[in-house]
Amino acid sequence: MAVVQSVLDLIGETPMVDVSSLSPNPDVRILVKLEGQNPGGSVKDRIALAMIEAAEKEGGLEPGAVLLEPSSGNTGIGMAMVARVKGYRLKVVLPANVSVERRQLLEVWGAEIIESPGAEGSNGAVQMARRIAAEHPEWVFLYQYANLANPRAHYEGTGPEIWRDCPEVTHFVAGLGTSGTLLGVGRYLKERNPSVQVWAVEPPAGEMVDGLRNLDEGYIPPIFTDLGGAALLDRKTMVGPRLSIEWTRRLAEVGIFAGISSGAAMAGAAKCAAAVDGGVVVVVSADGGWKYLSTGAWTDDIDEVTERARRTIYF
Repeated sequence: MAVVQSVLDLIGETPMVDVSSLSPNPDVRILVKLEGQNPGGSVKDRIALAMIEAAEKEGGLEPGAVLLEPSSGNTGIGMAMVARVKGYRLKVVLPANVSVERRQLLEVWGAEIIESPGAEGSNGAVQMARRIAAEHPEWVFLYQYANLANPRAHYEGTGPEIWRDCPEVTHFVAGLGTSGTLLGVGRYLKERNPSVQVWAVEPPAGEMVDGLRNLDEGYIPPIFTDLGGAALLDRKTMVGPRLSIEWTRRLAEVGIFAGISSGAAMAGAAKCAAAVDGGVVVVVSADGGWKYLSTGAWTDDIDEVTERARRTIYF
């Protein structure tokens, strides 16, 4: 492997692995794209770099600039890493009930944490960040939920990688969070083959699966509306916390140590495989399992883990 000039050059070009042994349908292959192989540990490294570099090109970032972003997931960590390398300061609006790993990783890369009420979850963090941004126009508010560089990172990176490595893909499955992955990859694949179906995985209303959101619960990301997300998606499927944990454990059975949202996405991929006659399902594993060890997701009683997940945002 060639020597790169910066750790940021390692973002993207993640591998895919065949996990068809987990498919409920012998006529459907399932391939998992391992985004935990990015240097910051998640798929969000892609959009963190894309949003910051887009702001640089637009002339909106000066040396030492202060960035502001709401996050209860991996975006904050990816931005903290990129900001540290590039010499910017990052303030992250973070729900108070996030896991210890979450805080520690932000602190490793020097991010300042601004707490939002834990009971309000990621929606509360978004609302607080928008208020703070209005009060501090001198700070750069990249706002992943409305930033077109988010889906563009996947249209220009993740999507082409999947098409190059698996042009026979028939279904693409990913968790619904900011919707950037689904919008960018889905649009790219459909432009190459209009018959490719795009499936989104979301939690049931009132339940929490780390990294995912239900669009019926009050906040729809602007990029989803602006880019015609409803028309792009072929189907949404519901996956709750317990099923997410079950499939996180099943991924471990084939040697893949992935995060809980990856278990949710894999559960969605299995539902997809069971519902179709044949094909190739590509599913995104958003991150690795290292940041979830405190959940006991692999070792504790599954009922206890599920109940614990209702109180703490683990990623």
